[in-house]
Amino acid sequence: MLSAVFGVSWTVLVVVVVGTVGMYLVLILFSRLAGLRSFAQMTNFDLAATVAFGSIIATTAVSGSTPLVQGAVALGTLFLVQWLVARARGRRRWEGLVDNWPLLLMDGPEILYDNLRKAQMTRNDLLSKLRLAGVTHFDQVGAAVLEASGDVSVLLRGADGREVSPELLASVRRGP
Repeated sequence: MLSAVFGVSWTVLVVVVVGTVGMYLVLILFSRLAGLRSFAQMTNFDLAATVAFGSIIATTAVSGSTPLVQGAVALGTLFLVQWLVARARGRRRWEGLVDNWPLLLMDGPEILYDNLRKAQMTRNDLLSKLRLAGVTHFDQVGAAVLEASGDVSVLLRGADGREVSPELLASVRRGP
């Protein structure tokens, strides 16, 4: 009856349910082993890995031709590669291969328009981030930085007018 109405057999549906539950449990297991970094704010590599995770899980869950063990090994391999890249990121010379470098968008109250263009942001995008940070005057801004994750950090000057600590901007690119 089911195959006549929907064009699928009970056996195929059972394989999909088992594959989906199995891959879900494998994903939970590997993400617990890999730690919180697996799904934290994403770099380019993290985004690519997340898309690949989804593809592997979907293929294994709904394809009767991809065994659960094969999908679990693929998922485990991807987590291993992500772990190795995360370890390499700790070394300064490898970090630039995986991550974008933060980019300075405002130096004090001055908007760096060349950097905005490089970041493919408009002045209105930046103004929105300043408003969200509670900025009411440009002279409150110590720096605005486009972070490697794509977020914009707005660093305010101290209430006493102190500048932003140079150490906070040490890894930030100042020009395009």
